[in-house]
Parts: sequence; C-alpha cells; structure tokens
Amino acid sequence: MSRRNWYLLTNSVVFGWIVLTIVAVTIHRFVPQPLWLMIHVPLLGAVTAAILVWSQHFSDTLLRRPAPAERAGLAVRLGLHTLGAAVVITGILAGVTMLVVAGAVIVGAAILTHGVILTLQLRRALPARFSPLVRYYVAAAAVFLGGIAIGATMSAAGDPDLTDRLVTAHLVLNAYGWIGLTALGTLVLLWPTVLHARMGETADAAARHALPVLVAGLAIAAVGPLLDVRLLVAGGMLVWLAGALRIGVEGWRQGRSMPPATFAGWSLAAAFGWVVVAAATLAAMSAVSPDWAQLRAGYLMVLGPLVVGFAVQLLLGALSYLLPVVALGSPAAAKAGAEMLDRGAAFRVAAFNGAIVLYLLPMPSVARVLLSFAALGVVIAFVVLAVRAVVAGRRVRRDEGANPDRSGRVSLGMPVATAPVAPPRRVGAVAAAFTVLALCVAGGVAADPAAVGISTAAGGAVVASGETTDVTVEVEGMRFTPAEIEVPYGDALVVTFHNTGTDVHDLTFANGVRTARLAPGASETVEVGVVGADLAGWCSIAGHRQMGMELAVVVTGAPAPGASVTDAAGSAHGHDHRGGMDAGEGSSAADAARDIDLEAEPGAGFTPWPAALAPASADTVHRLTLEVTEEEVEVAPGVTQTRWMFGGSAPGPVIRGRIGDRFEITLVNEGSIGHSIDFHAGALAPDEPMRTIQPGETLTYTFTATQAGIWMYHCSTMPMSMHIAGGMYGAVIIDPPDLAPVDGEYVLVQGEMYLGTQGGTADADKIAAQTPDLVAFNGYANQYAYEPLPATVGERVRVWVLDAGPNTASSFHIVGGQFDTVFAEGAYTLRPDDPGGSQALALQPAQGGFVELSFPEAGNYPFVTHIMSDAEKGAKGVFHVGH
Repeated sequence: MSRRNWYLLTNSVVFGWIVLTIVAVTIHRFVPQPLWLMIHVPLLGAVTAAILVWSQHFSDTLLRRPAPAERAGLAVRLGLHTLGAAVVITGILAGVTMLVVAGAVIVGAAILTHGVILTLQLRRALPARFSPLVRYYVAAAAVFLGGIAIGATMSAAGDPDLTDRLVTAHLVLNAYGWIGLTALGTLVLLWPTVLHARMGETADAAARHALPVLVAGLAIAAVGPLLDVRLLVAGGMLVWLAGALRIGVEGWRQGRSMPPATFAGWSLAAAFGWVVVAAATLAAMSAVSPDWAQLRAGYLMVLGPLVVGFAVQLLLGALSYLLPVVALGSPAAAKAGAEMLDRGAAFRVAAFNGAIVLYLLPMPSVARVLLSFAALGVVIAFVVLAVRAVVAGRRVRRDEGANPDRSGRVSLGMPVATAPVAPPRRVGAVAAAFTVLALCVAGGVAADPAAVGISTAAGGAVVASGETTDVTVEVEGMRFTPAEIEVPYGDALVVTFHNTGTDVHDLTFANGVRTARLAPGASETVEVGVVGADLAGWCSIAGHRQMGMELAVVVTGAPAPGASVTDAAGSAHGHDHRGGMDAGEGSSAADAARDIDLEAEPGAGFTPWPAALAPASADTVHRLTLEVTEEEVEVAPGVTQTRWMFGGSAPGPVIRGRIGDRFEITLVNEGSIGHSIDFHAGALAPDEPMRTIQPGETLTYTFTATQAGIWMYHCSTMPMSMHIAGGMYGAVIIDPPDLAPVDGEYVLVQGEMYLGTQGGTADADKIAAQTPDLVAFNGYANQYAYEPLPATVGERVRVWVLDAGPNTASSFHIVGGQFDTVFAEGAYTLRPDDPGGSQALALQPAQGGFVELSFPEAGNYPFVTHIMSDAEKGAKGVFHVGH
C-alpha cells in the first residue's frame, strides 16, 4: 500500500470518530450519560486515535528509523483502541460496569504497547536535535495508563465522595496528561512548520526543560484527590501551566515573526489559548471550592473550553495541515488539498471561538443551544472540506502522472523561511461570523426575553416632584421585604433588589420595568420611574407570585382628582389617578383551555410517550444524567404548553432496578430558574441531595433501593405544586423479589395540567384552586386512545400505575377487564390464587402500584381513571387486544 493511501486509511478512523462526535452532540438529549458521551467520543475516540497515528508519524520522522512492526503494529494498536473505546462507550450507555472495565483494559493495552514501542524506538535511535520530543509521547502514554485505570475504577466505586475525587484525578491525567503532553510536544515543531517560520535557537532547550515541569505538575494535581487535598490540585495545575507557558513563549516569538495566516495556524493558536484558560480555571476552582462535589459540578465551566476549544480545535487545526502534506502524494496535490481545507478559514475560526466565548457568558438556554449548533456546524464543515480536499488532491496527483514535481515539498522539522502568499482581507468573513453569532444570541433572547431582563418602562401623565425615593427590597423565604413601599406623589422611585433568598428571583412592576432574573446573593438597581398612582410588583418566575412574592407601591400625598399641582419647574398641571398604570391594568393572552378539543387528531409528527416497559437490567449500579429543560410541546390536539422536563420528557424517563441496587443520578439544570429533584425510592436526609440548583449547575443524587414499589420522583423546589404540574415528575420501579414474569408490561403515570396561555407555563391560580384543565397518562391527553397499547388474548399483562398529582387522586380501571393481581404501595392486596378479583386500583397523589390481568377475547379495552370527570379531561386510553 502506498504511503498516502496508508495515511488516508488510518485517518479514516479518526474521521469516523469525528462523525460519531457530531452524532453524539445531536442525540445527547435522548441517551443516558449525555455529558459523558459528548466528552469521551471526541477525546477517547477521535483525539486518541489521532494521537496514535500522528505521534507515531512524528516519532518516525524525528528519530529517522521506523517503529518495530511498522505499519502492521500501528494497525493492531489502532484496531485495539477502536474496539476498546467502542466497548467502553457501550458499557457506559448500557450501564454495564464489566463492559466499561473490559473496554478500558483493551484501550490500556493499546496505549501501553504504543508507549513501549516508542521507548524502544527512542533508545535505538541516533542522537538528533529534536529526538527528545518523543519523550513527550512516552510520558503521555504512561500518564494515560493511570488515567484510564482511575476511570475504570470510578465505574465500580460505591462512595460518592470517592467518585468525585477520582473524577478530578481522571480529568487531570487524561486531559492535561495524555492529550496535553502529546499536544505540547507536537506543537514545538508543528507550530513553526505551519507558520513557515524559522525554528528558534532555544526551542529544543525549552521543550526539554518544560517536560519535567509538566510531569511534576500532573503528579501533584493527580495526587491531590487521592490524598483528599484540593489545594494540591490547584498547585499542580499552576506548575503544569508554568511548563506549558515555557513552550508558549517560544511559540509567541515565532508567531510574532510570522503571524498565522491559515485555518490551521489560527486554530492551533486558539487551542493553546483555551488549554491555558481551562487549566487556570481548574486551578482557581480547586482553590476555592468547599468540597469535591462542588468542584466536580464546576467542571461544566472547564469542560466546555477544554473539549471544544482545546482538544477538538487542536485536532481540526493539525489535520488541516498534516492531511494535505502527508497524505496527498505531491506538493501540487498537497497545495490543492490545503487550499480546499482553508476555505472560509476566518469565518470558521471566528464563529467557532466566538460561540465558545458567548456560551460561557450568561445566556438564555435557547441561545446556548443555537451557539452549540454554530460550533457544531464548523466541525461538520471541516469534515465536508476534508473529503473534498482528498478528492481534489487525488485528481491533481492523477493528472501529474508518474513524475510529479517535488521541488516544493516541506518536511516536518525543517520549515522554509519564505513567507506564504499574502492572504486576502478577511474582515468581511469575520463580520459574517459575528453576525451569525449575534443572530444566535438574538434568537435566544427573543425566545426568552426575561432571561436577559429586557424592560419596557411606560411613561405616564404624572407631575414630577424632582425628588427621588430610594428603596432596597430583599427576600425572606417566598416573600419580599418590605412588602409595601410608600412613595410621595411625583417622586422618582429607584429600587435596589437584593436576592437574599435561596432561589432565582426577579422583581417586576406593573408598568413594565423589571430586573433580570437574579441568582441568590445578586443585586440589581432599577429606575421604576416617576410614580403617580399605586403600583403592583411581583416575581414573574412561574408560581412565585402565587406563593406570596408580591409587593405594593403606595402613593402618599396624591392630589384630589382634577386638582391642579405645580411641578418642580413651577408649571401647573391637572391630575387624576387614571394617568398612571394601575396594578390591575393590563391584558392577558387567551387561555389555552379554550382550545381543548379531545375529539380532534394530534398534530403532525405525534409520537406517544413510550409506555411499554422493559425488564430490569442485571446491573446493580444505575447511572443516569437527567437534564432539566424547558420546552414547548403539544399536550393535547391543538394545545401547547411550556413543560419543565427531566431528561427531555414530561414525565421523565422511567428508572428500574431491584432491591439493593445503587442509583447515581446526575441532575443538570439547563433551564432558566432553579430546580431540584426528590426520589421517593431512596431514604436519606434531604438537605444536600434535594437542594435547589441554579441554571448551569449540577448535583449528584445517590441512593440505594431498600423497598419495592413504584416510587415517584419530582422537583421539590417551591412552589412544588407548580413544578410538578409543569411536568417535573417521573417513576422509579423497584421490583419485588418474587415478581413473576409476564408477557407484557406497561407503565402509566397520571398527572394533571393547569393550562396557561398557548405555549405558556402552567397557571398557578388554577393549581392553587385544584381545577385542572386536563388529566393525562404519561403527559398527553388521550394519547393511547389515538395510539392504542397492544396486547394478545390470553397473555398476562402487568400495568404499573403512579399518580403524580399534584392534587387529584386516581382510580385506575380497565373497561371489560378484571384484575387477578393487585400490588399497591409496597404490598400485594390480591394474588392469582385468591378467590376474588379487583376492578380498580385506588391511588392518592404520590402513590403507585401495579395490576395484572389476561384479556379473555380480542377487541378494544378502554382504560380510565374512574374519577370520571378526570377521564373526560384526557385520562383514558385503549388496549387493543388481538389474537
């Protein structure tokens, strides 16, 4: 096989992992462990495969002797890595610890072999100026073995605190060791080669001196979690930064003499900048975090720039240069490929890095999603351009024939001093990138203007006194203090809102002036305007006003209606109280309840919530990430509501296990207000695991199942009724030890909906009055009447039922069926050998159980709650029984 075909073949593995990274980002909301998946597919997959391929290439070039077993050996290592990484990912997604460990062992064997081969190659080579750079690759391989061993241990660790500590050590060794050492060692030569700059006389010395500093920093930072000393992580990362900056100084000098002018150059420079930012952030967080759990939760700040800004961008930049030079066969073919890969360079670099910067700023969640897709678009564009570059290069190489002109070849480590052709002006491309990013932000703000505190203060015919009233408003529990503000007529009111509560709040006034949504401890001052009439104020976050977060602005000394008053300038004005906006004024959009038509058909693309239930897995440890999102969805034909979701659905995903199983649930708040989670299936002090977390924060909730039953989980943030009615509930099923096998199982979670405006959130007043507009099984009214659940004559069916409430009881009944088994709230009340039968399973909110029956003949068997007015509001469906 020719050299260029060999490199195209091996790099096709890297490109395969890049494509899988795009897939992982696209589907992450629909799979377990989404954050883990989006980190490890690019790092463990694409970046590690690229390291195996290109570190071997650089070692062969620097040492001027091939590796033992040459291409065959690399093929074996690359195949082992691909297999092992796939097994690890499969094990994590399936929750099978043994698969994770087995995959880690396979990957570790590939990297160990890689390190041993490089060591042998280094020892047998003749001395050369840059041959010590191969030591970076050997050290990286050694560090990786420790990192992957810790990663495999985490999968089986039972202590949450130990897991938090191991996660930190794993991150340090794999991200800053395996990837960081390899990248920094490679950049010593690759960076000036990409720039066409001369190698500095001190570059090799800087690289030799930096390596022991980098390794020492890694050792200190990795030992910190093992010794339970967070300051060691901070100190170790600072030492690591000193080593990285020693190399960075050389790169800066080269960049000043020959600034980057291509996608590869800009990407490599930006990648180095992001790894410095990420390492410094980790050091700072390690120094100030009060415990390992909060340090782990704060990784969301680090992992974004680390994975995307550093690792992914480094991979794209390096391949943009190396692929044409090494894999396309001749200088002319390489030039054609390089020109293709450099198309839209300024736009892609600006859009990619701008999206990362904006993502880290306070943004509505919709804006963050749009920015993520902008960055993902750059990765997709690279894949497309890479394919086109290979096609273009091969076409040129074919046209050259057997004797191509090779006089223009540039070899790694000996860059030429001639400057590249002056690049075209790129101001327009950068401006276009900023326009795209601005549209992403604008779209997010338009979808959720409250998230950025947009206010529209209205003026009124009020005579100004020229005086100002300044007031500070704070929070106690779910109340404003003071709850009443007295303002002399005509004064300008300035309010400083200090959120002294434990949740996100804002302060909105009836004239349209409002603060931003403030996290606990934050403050904001707003100018309410000149006040001439009583004015209402409240917290606009759904449900908070109904919990009592209201205040009143009361005007004192107002003139009688029609009286003439004199303003500060001495002019006389007539006045009556109708000149200002009264607390009761304003209009509201139409109530979505008016659009209920349960005889209509669901909207296009309707898919019922999956009620079919799979048996419990054999795993004893269950790990799941639940992202909190706020999404507008259809809840009945023609009726949409903004539902607050766990794991992308309302109700959230069903979690199933057995007595003695351990559950580790990671809650990620991607919403716009504070949320929490409470698992009835676990018995533990609620103070820490059930605490409210703010947007962008995470927590890990760990419990061991000790009792059987179908248990509710839900958001416990106040007002709890609002969060549950908004869709934040789900079911945990813990099988009884003697649970008999059946032919089919279903789960039905009953919940109420209190409709606000079309597309809006639940109506807190209706919740308080306990007057639901819809009652549904699994979040959509009558959905199993539109799409019946299948069953077969004579086969046993088990139906698990949970009443999530928040207010209404349930009486589950199957029309035409009789239950011969009933299990309610942890105990059997009826078994098949008992003489009697059951017609309904009665449940109060937060209670659950299951019933079993066999259908005697074919036909349609409706199921309902026998609280018939609720069945008529959507709590019904159909079993379609066939032969």
